[in-house]
Amino acid sequence: MTSLNDTLFLGLFKKTVIIVGIFLICAGFLAACGDTSTSTEGEGENKHIDFLYNFSTNSLDPHVDSSYVPLRAGITETLVKLDEENLTIAPWLAESWEGEDGINWTIHLRDNVTFHNGNKMDANAVKASLERAIEENVVMKNALKIDEIEADGYTLHISTTQQFPEFISELVNPNVAIIDVTEEDVINKPIGTGPFVLESFAPGSRLHLTRFDDYWDGVSMLDSVTFSFNEDANARSFALKSGEVDIVYRPEVESLESLEEMGEIKVESTATFRVHQITMNMQRESIQDVHVRRAIDALINRQQIVDTILLGHAEAAEGPFLPSLPFAPSYEERQSGSDAAIAYLEEAGYTLEDGIMQKDGEPLQFTLLTYSARADLPLIAQVFQSDAKQIGIDVEIRQIDTPEDYMASNRDWDLATYSNLTAPRGDAGYYLNATYHPTGALNFSGVENPELTEMIDELNQTVYQEDRAILAERIADYVNENMINSFVLHPSTIVAYNEDKVENWVTTKSEYYMITNLLDVK
Repeated sequence: MTSLNDTLFLGLFKKTVIIVGIFLICAGFLAACGDTSTSTEGEGENKHIDFLYNFSTNSLDPHVDSSYVPLRAGITETLVKLDEENLTIAPWLAESWEGEDGINWTIHLRDNVTFHNGNKMDANAVKASLERAIEENVVMKNALKIDEIEADGYTLHISTTQQFPEFISELVNPNVAIIDVTEEDVINKPIGTGPFVLESFAPGSRLHLTRFDDYWDGVSMLDSVTFSFNEDANARSFALKSGEVDIVYRPEVESLESLEEMGEIKVESTATFRVHQITMNMQRESIQDVHVRRAIDALINRQQIVDTILLGHAEAAEGPFLPSLPFAPSYEERQSGSDAAIAYLEEAGYTLEDGIMQKDGEPLQFTLLTYSARADLPLIAQVFQSDAKQIGIDVEIRQIDTPEDYMASNRDWDLATYSNLTAPRGDAGYYLNATYHPTGALNFSGVENPELTEMIDELNQTVYQEDRAILAERIADYVNENMINSFVLHPSTIVAYNEDKVENWVTTKSEYYMITNLLDVK
């Protein structure tokens, strides 16, 4: 199996280089031409940074944008943020809060914050923003469980529909960023409180940002930022090599060595709260059999994928959470490989006849979704396709653009390569609710398991972290035992930038905070 897959990888990489070569050159010239207008501004040198991101967006509405670009670009902020060193919630637009009963919450806002249009960010403005978020985004409505909001000066009084001790941590979500909702064009020009003001937006292409001189937490030293998109990892690497951009998020892994050989380029590889997984559509007949799901899991050669596709910039996954987190279970070693997969399928009533895995004369076939914005996912899909073929399973790979939209709206697929943050608040509740609760935003598997739902509901009403960790571990064990989704690896977030120019860049574990007021040029 190893030699076949290694050959597959090499073939894929060579083809990729040939196919995208011409495109990269063209893309480079286009990017250079498009950005020249922001390189200088009036007399003197304009302190400017060009940032290239791997996910594009056609809307900057922070309450629905699944790419979280308004927050990542420094346009918007949330009431609280994640303290990544301590894995705790820290004040941001809110100074402090109380809510000992887990239902009635009092949030004290900073009184020195203004929106980009000059309006004060008071309790009425925040109330209107939160109400819009839960009106526009049913996922946030389910997540926040807000019953009523009252505004008084710079104080909010919020009651939830049930006891919900983790309510404050849910306010970290970029989809509840605070904006001035009196402005009309939220999709193309949201008015936030962040260190940068949006000057222009070309959907799917780029944003131009300028410094907000009245920023409450220390005015940025930068004059402007260009935040561009390109979902092709090769193109992102090429743009940095050619000097068209200063910072690249997730360059192509194969290019890292050549980037590091350039004296001015620094490459950072940081472990994050993310997992690459195989999402299983539980509404498909074949996937409903746990033995089939275990066979799928057994076919995944995790360490080979880490070593060959990610070149070691990842950790093989046993479950959704990094092993270092307090709520990650210790898993028993499970069977893997083709023989194990065949044994599981035999338990499900399948037999390998004439080179085809079949049951009652019907061949076992899967439709596997993947998307190119994360360059390693299509490669993982092709490796799985190759391994499945060796035991007579035909896998059709289907490329999609926006996985969240497609999987939520269509059920014509069996499996999907997907990447998800599992503990962006330093707590297991986000991922378990989003992925396995019937109301979860990322429950693309269509899981509706009463026992599992009951455990998650209990977690949502549990206050103490020690008790929450025990419950979360039990839920993760249940997911593993029933093989509801299969976990491949925990990828590192790789960022490359020109260290001769860029100062104070931080690669965060949460992947939320990118363009900040501390970012500068030398």
